[in-house]
Amino acid sequence: METREVALGMHTVVMEPQALDCLRWSCRDVGLWIRRRGFPQYEECFTENCINGRKLIHINCSTLPQMGVTDFEHMKIISQLIRDLLDISEPQWSRSISLPHRDNMGLFLEQKSRTGAVCDSLTYNQFIKHQRL
Repeated sequence: METREVALGMHTVVMEPQALDCLRWSCRDVGLWIRRRGFPQYEECFTENCINGRKLIHINCSTLPQMGVTDFEHMKIISQLIRDLLDISEPQWSRSISLPHRDNMGLFLEQKSRTGAVCDSLTYNQFIKHQRL
């Protein structure tokens, strides 16, 4: 999901990333996705923990054991699959704490993971403008 800057007259507009269909996934959709990625044994973990598309942004190696995923190699792979799906980068262990803790897409997805009319209608372009990124 790459953004593109397009010149429109005297203005440059940041175009919306590709539609994030996964944000609209139900818990069942997420379960099927994890099954199709080669982890059918964890489908129930995701569905029983009510992990829908919006909650995927919060799933990482810290949260997976609480859900029942305890194999370390599986945790690393699943975390990478989620980052790839959401097009977010892995936080660097050596980064300065003064830097934002996620890339722009990660920050946007954290906002979209919430519910409500404001979050539902928020677009990537609006988010970038509001955050002055």
